[in-house]
Amino acid sequence: MKVLIIGGVAAGTKTAAKLKREDRSIKVTVITKDQDISYAGCGLPYYVGGFIEGRDELIVNTPQKYSGLTGVEVRTGKEAVALDAAKKEVTVKDVQTGNTEVCPYDKLVIAVGASAAELPIDGKDLPGVFKMRTPDDADGIRTYAEANNVKKAVVIGAGFIGLEAAENLHARGINVTVIDFASQILPNILDPEMAAYAKKHLLNSGIRVITGTSAEKVLGSDKVTGVKTSAGTLPCEMLIMAAGIRPNTGFLADTGIEMFKGTILVDSQMKTSLDDVYAAGDCVMVTNRITGKRQWSPMGSSANLEGRTLAQVLAGTQKTYPGVLGTGVVKLPGLNVGRTGLTEAQAKEAGYDVVTALVPTDDKAHYYPDASFFITKLIADRTTRKLLGVQVFGPGEVDKMVDIAVMGINMGAKLDDFENADFAYAPPFSTAIHPFVQAVYVLMNKIDGTIVSMTPAEYAAGAAKGYRVVDVQPEPAIRGAFYVNLGQVNGEIEGLGKDEKLLLVCAKGKRAYFLQNRMRYYGYKNTVVLEGATFFNDVKVENAEGAVSKEEETRVKALGFLKDKRTPDKFNGRVITRNGKITADEARTIAEAAELYGSGEVTMTSRLTMEIQGVPFDNIEPLREYLMQAGLETGGTGSKVRPVVSCKGTTCQYGLIDTFALSEEIHERFYHGYREVKLPHKFKIAVGGCPNNCVKPDLNDLGIIGQRVPQIDLEKCRGCKVCQIENNCPIGVAKMSDGKITIDEAACNHCGRCVGKCPFHAVEDYTNGYRIYIGGRWGKKVAQGRYLDKVFTDKDEVLAIVEKAILLFREQGITGERFADTVARIGFENVQEQLLSDDLLARKEENIKAQKHLKGGATC
Repeated sequence: MKVLIIGGVAAGTKTAAKLKREDRSIKVTVITKDQDISYAGCGLPYYVGGFIEGRDELIVNTPQKYSGLTGVEVRTGKEAVALDAAKKEVTVKDVQTGNTEVCPYDKLVIAVGASAAELPIDGKDLPGVFKMRTPDDADGIRTYAEANNVKKAVVIGAGFIGLEAAENLHARGINVTVIDFASQILPNILDPEMAAYAKKHLLNSGIRVITGTSAEKVLGSDKVTGVKTSAGTLPCEMLIMAAGIRPNTGFLADTGIEMFKGTILVDSQMKTSLDDVYAAGDCVMVTNRITGKRQWSPMGSSANLEGRTLAQVLAGTQKTYPGVLGTGVVKLPGLNVGRTGLTEAQAKEAGYDVVTALVPTDDKAHYYPDASFFITKLIADRTTRKLLGVQVFGPGEVDKMVDIAVMGINMGAKLDDFENADFAYAPPFSTAIHPFVQAVYVLMNKIDGTIVSMTPAEYAAGAAKGYRVVDVQPEPAIRGAFYVNLGQVNGEIEGLGKDEKLLLVCAKGKRAYFLQNRMRYYGYKNTVVLEGATFFNDVKVENAEGAVSKEEETRVKALGFLKDKRTPDKFNGRVITRNGKITADEARTIAEAAELYGSGEVTMTSRLTMEIQGVPFDNIEPLREYLMQAGLETGGTGSKVRPVVSCKGTTCQYGLIDTFALSEEIHERFYHGYREVKLPHKFKIAVGGCPNNCVKPDLNDLGIIGQRVPQIDLEKCRGCKVCQIENNCPIGVAKMSDGKITIDEAACNHCGRCVGKCPFHAVEDYTNGYRIYIGGRWGKKVAQGRYLDKVFTDKDEVLAIVEKAILLFREQGITGERFADTVARIGFENVQEQLLSDDLLARKEENIKAQKHLKGGATC
């Protein structure tokens, strides 16, 4: 039997390899348009981000290696252009020569996959515009970003590929904006409230996300410079089109094969409507395993499973493919997202009596280092109690939560089947009662009436109107709420009516449930627990007045909002301006934000950030959302690397270096790149263009000053009685000595003003460089920084010193002390020696992973 397979990536190569293992006598031929086969398409974004170093790591098998391993004949560079099912022939074109040939078959497998959709807009062919579908695409993106020093990129599409592309560009230090026509990110993958949480997280991580927006035109002449969208113009130096994919099935148009929107319809044995023609992978429409309805699920995982099943069918085994669950997982900065099964909306559409629960839990024993959280949304059928779907967020292994759900759904599990599941437990891995089981308990309690709750979606839709908010946290933290100390409730609660509608809110939901249970015993009839509590929801009490709690003050301070001490509930919000420079559009946005959410006043800080004055507490989150949509962020507080301050050395007549470019690079690498790294205290960086010290680099934790080191050619010195070099030295270190000009190297501040002043060119040559000060401080205790002995001439070496200084401070500083104190304590010479070697960089990963300085010393 001759089996011809069209397509050489996941489904095609899996079908061919398994078929040869099933029956070695079958002649199997794979034809593919590309030169590569069996490449890791899902790994492409991570190659762009540098997590996968070499392109060759993306190629699972070369054609030669694959043929040797499997016995399959592979013909690359061959494109299928026509199918004659009656004659059992495929017409194939050589992509290089254009020559065609006819390939006969006994059985045909179509595994042509899909290609990135191209938006029908002007400018899409400009240099700098890319798709993300093949190794060539990923190679092009990575090469272009490096060669053009790309700083701003736009990604069109907020699905899995678009978000993975954004995350990896962000990891390269590129400012990324993601736009999507849909009203939410990950449409049809996450429910709206889950998508809103993930979008907010992306914004907080520095990735701008604009939904409900369409791209209209790519701007630029010789390369992309921006994108015109329905929300305005977005400047960029790179554009990634990730707005979906389209099956590569155009050549089948006249064959009579049954299709739907370009996808090939197959039965449970992957057979098409044509005799002896089968299909698998991203080009086929299979079924949903739960509902049995048609579903397109173009994933590398399902493509491999479909191919394996199809191979067994072709070899004569009675097998069927049961369908897909739409399982997926995506890595975002600091948050992983996983899901499987039906969303709440899909389950309702399918006719189920839907009930859900959203449950934050610890992901491992809370006392174990690196313990974090899961946010789990379970979807089930109230009548049958069958699990229908799950969506999970968390910084850690969300896949293990999803995989438990996959097995449960595959086996038709009811919630009760998970109740006493004996999952693995040890503090480094899980909680004693598994996080998945904890979520199941909540949903079971909800179905059984043990807990009466309100979902975050219901809360966001206004279901809490008319309810009185009861704060059940260990300390009062919700302004305007009625506070109840759970540990002291042993009867009726003074101030709360038994028939009053009460919304019980704590940090994650557990204490509110405990209070509801207790209040029910004491006769309270209308209590409702808010699922997700303050951990997931932005809880506000309508018309709340009075002072903001200390806990909330601390929380919003970490977001860059400092309390106005003259008021009970107003704050001044710091807007980060990247060294004091902003665009006209950004300035307009800040002014608009000040009018909409603050007092209308904006002030400059000494660190060249901008503060929006008089922001009421309830306006903080809306203000941040407004600013983040424009690519602006608040912050600049806490025991972390602070925003960089810079002089205007680029335009100043004395400027020796491009201060804006250097400070922006430091801002991206260390303010953004180290945003999650806790330090013993704040760490301030200043960049000055010359030794005039306008931004006082020597009074910062680390300062960089532009240098111009003069080089004297004594043969050209005439020993003039009136020396122009001596006259032009502003600090008087250039002197005539024994008829020749001399410059005291130890005293010279390398301002460069002497260069070119000698009419006989004795001081014409110079070396541009950087001087680095460490250990400066301004405040209650003043410490003047001391410069390292070396004058640096390589910018990359300067950036490495900055990173090593931060790492040294984190590793060897004592919580609460400033860098100046660290330098004084361990000695300048010791610090200098460490900064000039690479040992700190070698320990970087271990250093950053360490649980240190969880409470630093910065109070502003």
